[in-house]
Amino acid sequence: MSYIWGYMKGMMNSILGYLGLYNKKANIVFLGLDNAGKSALLHVLKTDRVTQTRPTIHPHSEELKMGNLVLNTYDLGGHETARKIWKDYFPAVNAILFLVDSVDTKRFPEARKVLENILETPELSNIPIAILGNKIDMEGAVSDEELKASLHFDEIMANETRPIELFMTSVTKKIGYTKALEWISTKLPEE
Repeated sequence: MSYIWGYMKGMMNSILGYLGLYNKKANIVFLGLDNAGKSALLHVLKTDRVTQTRPTIHPHSEELKMGNLVLNTYDLGGHETARKIWKDYFPAVNAILFLVDSVDTKRFPEARKVLENILETPELSNIPIAILGNKIDMEGAVSDEELKASLHFDEIMANETRPIELFMTSVTKKIGYTKALEWISTKLPEE
């Protein structure tokens, strides 16, 4: 297993080096509704292990190094009370990973509303946003087209000038989020 992790880490470093993404630092917040997979993603990025995580009660951060890319990541929680403090972190944000549970279709309207609130926040007007449709490995997960329709993605894209992209992911199966991080990396300013 450590061989695979070493290989993947080396491949990621090679890709970042090839793209000229070394010497970048960024503050990235993980946002989305509760139970979307934010804490699980942060844990996997930190330890390369999938474990059951508890709901986030208090914001926490981790510094992640990927090659010469240093990410200060912040998991702020997604329950309604936690969302009230998100704005306190916005002035220092360089990018957003917005996670959506692609199985929990009943909460898509709530996720859309939360995303719209983020898009309407003036201090985030130029911040790149990677939307991660998580849990695609689970029964009942919607397709990327269905998630885009539910989030009104085409309408968002028509009205936004900032970089926004949607990635279908499975944190537990380690699928898709690497592409999202690579994409975010290309949108960060050089130091």
